[in-house]
Amino acid sequence: MDIENEYGEVGTLGDAEYAEFMELAAEEGFDLDEVAGDLAAAGHGPLPVLAVVGRPNVGKSTLVNRIIGRREAVVEDKPGVTRDRVTYEATWNGRRFKIVDTGGWEQDVLGIDASVAAQAEFAIEAADAVVFVVDSTVGATDTDEAVVKLLRRAGKPVVLAANKVDGPSGEADATALWNLGLGEPYPVSSLHGRGTGDLLDAILEALPEAPAQTFGEALGGPRRVALIGRPNVGKSSLLNKVAGEDRVVVNEMAGTTRDPVDELIQLGGKTWKFVDTAGIRRRVHLQEGADYYASLRTAAAVEKAEVAVILIDGTESISVQDLRIITMAVEAGRAVVIAYNKWDQLDEERRYYLEREIERDLVQVQWAPRVNVSALTGRHMEKLVPAIETALEGWETRVPTGRLNAFLGEIVASHPHPIRGGKQPRILFGTQAGTKPPRFVLFASGFLEAGYRRFIERRLREEFGFEGTPIQVSVRVREKRGRKK
Repeated sequence: MDIENEYGEVGTLGDAEYAEFMELAAEEGFDLDEVAGDLAAAGHGPLPVLAVVGRPNVGKSTLVNRIIGRREAVVEDKPGVTRDRVTYEATWNGRRFKIVDTGGWEQDVLGIDASVAAQAEFAIEAADAVVFVVDSTVGATDTDEAVVKLLRRAGKPVVLAANKVDGPSGEADATALWNLGLGEPYPVSSLHGRGTGDLLDAILEALPEAPAQTFGEALGGPRRVALIGRPNVGKSSLLNKVAGEDRVVVNEMAGTTRDPVDELIQLGGKTWKFVDTAGIRRRVHLQEGADYYASLRTAAAVEKAEVAVILIDGTESISVQDLRIITMAVEAGRAVVIAYNKWDQLDEERRYYLEREIERDLVQVQWAPRVNVSALTGRHMEKLVPAIETALEGWETRVPTGRLNAFLGEIVASHPHPIRGGKQPRILFGTQAGTKPPRFVLFASGFLEAGYRRFIERRLREEFGFEGTPIQVSVRVREKRGRKK
């Protein structure tokens, strides 16, 4: 393999490792913008940098504290408190970026003031975008005009913050700053927070795309479990059994349930949110009225859930409807558990034929945990929670980048891609681009056939588990262009 690395967990590549990764991608002829995008999706790479600049005592550090949501930058009501450029990490609307607080910039200064100004200029050069802070109560000064010239020379996107607008009466002062020629001035009060939301929205538009804030950010509350299946397979009966009481209506007539019913249920020592969904009928467009909307609501419940427990009636042959429901859950990227209901009603012959049907029809979801249950008698209900937990664990599994690339290197060495048209495409390196479900991006020297991709997926499962979750594997193919000599 062309890349031998000892990178740590996904999302922890340092600047040097990231640069090495990009250098190797460049050597292999990849489109670096696409590679950077894939790495950003995985949480890799440097965050975009925002520099906060302005003359002394306009409230830069106060604004920085407001943006990062805590009092980190030292603030005092006198000019020149901040001298060095100081970097913090900030988040807004799920996007992360670095924010650099700088000392006040002044022209024609000497000594330490000149050094402070030089640090601010360096911050501008290193930034992806700049927030220029002006004191709206004073208006644009000669120093502000000089900063504008500096920013124009730098050629970076600029967001103009008209600070110290503490109320509507101060907005006229902010409007006067249009004449700086930097576009719309955003009236803010960094002290009170007024207007900072609009300012941050403008900042995000000015900054390049960045990795979303995903690490350490878990959804609160109980895990969501959607019970899905065709009508009358026993979804409501199963919900009542795990709840230990009659929570939802059960009737022999198929299609009793229409609205998804969310229930908080204690099971296996944990609280779960079970969603009892309406049965999905053969063709959505053939349904009428309430049944049509029930199917739409069911699909929405699957989208909101983390794991889908798919109920199949073991007493009947696996139907096209069952397969379609499984496909819907897989395509939605949910963790999957398959529960074969009415197991107490199966004789030996039916069990034999059911196993054959599973082998024949459910090859694509062999990875899904299976439980044989009876909603009527409560048989094997204790196995349901471990199966759900296993599926969720697989759904959230993340493979360290170094380990993944070592694994891919072994694959390339032991099972190379078949030669096609005199060429043999190779996997050069890869990264995990996300979880829930696990998503992988492979960088290859040529097109990888579907059969080889399935082989890679199968080997990923053998090596790293991923029980109970679909896996998404996409391939980036190296650009066909001449190498520089």
